[in-house]
Amino acid sequence: MYLEVYNIVVQIILDEIIMWIILALCAACFTSLTNIFAKIGISKEVNSNLATAYRTFVVIICSVIICFISGDIYKFGSFTYKNYIFLILSSIFTCASWICYYKAIQLGNISKVAAIDKSSFILTSILFIIFFYNDTTNGGNRLSLASLIISIILIFIGTYLILIKKEV
Repeated sequence: MYLEVYNIVVQIILDEIIMWIILALCAACFTSLTNIFAKIGISKEVNSNLATAYRTFVVIICSVIICFISGDIYKFGSFTYKNYIFLILSSIFTCASWICYYKAIQLGNISKVAAIDKSSFILTSILFIIFFYNDTTNGGNRLSLASLIISIILIFIGTYLILIKKEV
């Protein structure tokens, strides 16, 4: 009996580990498609702020439909004051990010704009080390900290190499 319970617990843990990886990979694929479709959809004649508003409207509609289908639309009562404040702040910065990103892809090379945009991992990692040191480094584990620093350096180098690449 204990072995059965153990196996069930292990399976649940593995399912959660595998699921977040699958979802993260899907998010990366969707982000790539977002970048491609945004570049195609924004020509020089299109106002990038209006395009951002239109995209946001579509995102809101899709999100509300998903919440209705899943039944989550009725769970607003589970939000705390802190949830609301930080989600509002996140929304404001998302809006600022999208407005800047859309204008940048309208004016510049998509591969260079995307490289700079995705290099936000560098700043995010530094901020996570400052504000969430124990969570980010597994309680100060030197190997975790070293791998994070190496990742930051490699992403910086990769971004730099993309930016200095000459157009052919």
